[in-house]
Amino acid sequence: MALLKTNGEIEAAISQAMSRFEQEHMGRGPKDVHTYLIGDLLVVRLKGVLTAAEQHLVRPRMAEKGRELLKQVRTQMIETARPILDALIEQATGEKLLSLHHDISTVTGEELIVFTLVKAPHFRETKKR
Repeated sequence: MALLKTNGEIEAAISQAMSRFEQEHMGRGPKDVHTYLIGDLLVVRLKGVLTAAEQHLVRPRMAEKGRELLKQVRTQMIETARPILDALIEQATGEKLLSLHHDISTVTGEELIVFTLVKAPHFRETKKR
């Protein structure tokens, strides 16, 4: 039997995989990414994900329509890539994905993806120093 990962190792693996996913499937990697495992919830916070074209689309002159279009396109891209994300999360946690929730701020360029797992993953406790 393989040694269980720590909570931090699971979070780090997901952060790295999500960074690669954004680069390969969305056209730009995030400037910063953090993952938080809270029971059966995984919250992935990606900063600086908007491409130059997306930033242009949401400029004040076109803000309302641009925001709506950007959110629709990003959500559709995440939904289309759902099988990839399912596999990525299952590989890192050992648990199947139940649901996925997504939103992006066109003002800050921050993207949040919340994954609900079928159950909380088992992980190895870290030793206190």
